[in-house]
Amino acid sequence: MAEAGPGFLEQLKSCIVWSWTYLWTVWFFIMLFLVYILRVPLKINDNLSTVSMFLNTLTPKFYVALTGTSSLISGLILIFEWWYFRKYGTSFIEQVSVSHLRPLLGGVDNNSPSNSNTSNGDSDSNRQSVSENWSGTNDLVSSCGIDHGWIEIESLRECKVWRNPLNLFRGAEYNRYTWVTGREPLTYYDMNLSAQDHQTFFTCDTDHLRPADAIMQKAWRERNPQARISAAHEALELNECATAYILLAEEEATTIVEAEKLFKQALKAGEGCYRRSQQLQHHGAQYEAQHRRDTNVLVYIKRRLAMCARKLGRTREAVKMMRDLMKEFPLLSMFNIHENLLEALLELQAYADVQAVLAKYDDISLPKSATICYTAALLKARAVSDKFSPEAASRRGLSTAEMNAVEAIHRAVEFNPHVPKYLLEMKSLILPPEHILKRGDSEAIAYAFFHLQHWKRVEGALNLLHCTWEGTFRMIPYPLEKGHLFYPYPICTETADRELLPSFHEVSVYPKKELPFFILFTAGLCSFTAMLALLTHQFPELMGVFAKAFLSTLFAPLNFVMEKVESILPSSLWHQLTRI
Repeated sequence: MAEAGPGFLEQLKSCIVWSWTYLWTVWFFIMLFLVYILRVPLKINDNLSTVSMFLNTLTPKFYVALTGTSSLISGLILIFEWWYFRKYGTSFIEQVSVSHLRPLLGGVDNNSPSNSNTSNGDSDSNRQSVSENWSGTNDLVSSCGIDHGWIEIESLRECKVWRNPLNLFRGAEYNRYTWVTGREPLTYYDMNLSAQDHQTFFTCDTDHLRPADAIMQKAWRERNPQARISAAHEALELNECATAYILLAEEEATTIVEAEKLFKQALKAGEGCYRRSQQLQHHGAQYEAQHRRDTNVLVYIKRRLAMCARKLGRTREAVKMMRDLMKEFPLLSMFNIHENLLEALLELQAYADVQAVLAKYDDISLPKSATICYTAALLKARAVSDKFSPEAASRRGLSTAEMNAVEAIHRAVEFNPHVPKYLLEMKSLILPPEHILKRGDSEAIAYAFFHLQHWKRVEGALNLLHCTWEGTFRMIPYPLEKGHLFYPYPICTETADRELLPSFHEVSVYPKKELPFFILFTAGLCSFTAMLALLTHQFPELMGVFAKAFLSTLFAPLNFVMEKVESILPSSLWHQLTRI
């Protein structure tokens, strides 16, 4: 019996909510009918006459004050709504209505467990593989000592910042851009992350035992570039230090040729340290940490030497160096050397080798990237793009190969929707940052900066991309609470990209934030009431005539309906109801 009372109340509440949700029009007409029946005892006609007499006695100054006050209030609401939208990305009025009014009117509570289970049930299988992928990757990253902070802790694992596999050289490329344009291509946040990388990769707990390494340990923490360079030279005076050569090659060398010479000297010193630590790695935890550091140094040097060869036009040599490096250190996949290899193979137009690399790394158990997804789309597009015509495709339909190419493009665009505008040159490119955010604008810039030339080389590929990329958004649920082929698009990319990209670049935002309805409504209301106040003040008599004509026209249908109702219903209906 104790449970019967609450159950009955819940049923009664649900019936009332259902009636209010679906039968509100019936309630509305019933209320109108009651008001009409009770018009005589409520003296509605007399009250309306009194109100009309009162309004006729009002001067135009009252209407000016009324419209001016309405304009002021709506203007204040507009300012507040705009500030709230710029800060939180949503309308305050809409948020209040959804949070407080919608449950009262029978709306679905988004925070209820049943709804969350239902909305997420379809994508659990996809997210399970993604979560396993991220957990495995993070284990590998943590084992190598990399620990970048999250941009937003609550924004899931997609908002982790990654090192750009194709990052440029500071001295030979970034600094030259600054000398020419006077602009800084790197943000402080980006350079701070690089400093953390250098301390993680190139230092260990035993550095204080070696004077040169102790100096370099302090050098990586320096914020002033000149202080870092001076410390590197000081370390080289004591010993052949591989990390000192790395710093000079990255920051002091003004050309790629100079950087390559310094990296070759670093390779000679790094290989000696690696061989010595390899023999002692099992003698204790300190020796193991030192060997891990020497491994990171050697891999970094060889990779940068391969990138130097690629930049100097020795592409085949670069490909060989990258393949040898991946074979020698297969467990260090977190360096993403395969992305450097893909770019070099595309330059050689070795599309069969590109496909072989994709077959190994474009797997559901491995992290995706714009390079993986868009390179796969480029290979599919290459098979049909030279003969593709949108007019012919609309007449005869898409062939199997064309459908595969379109699906690959849709898959790539869903992963990173910012890339097509850079490939189609709808947005201007800048130098890519040293760190990128997966699926963000920073990753799109880094990909398009190096791969735009490869898309242009394939005849018709950009035309196919131009005709099909926007069709992706028709398949993605809005507002992106579920993905189509990938996990939902993260909400933190704009914040992270603004930290990674320079201020002179206009950050691409997805999904595009549209102005809420209430901002547009209050803007229109403010403008309309302000215009009415001005016209009433300048032309009071003309506006009075216009107001009377407008009101008479507005109430004409209501008067017509009331006359028809009075002609149908008997005049003594109220007296008959009271007698009953």
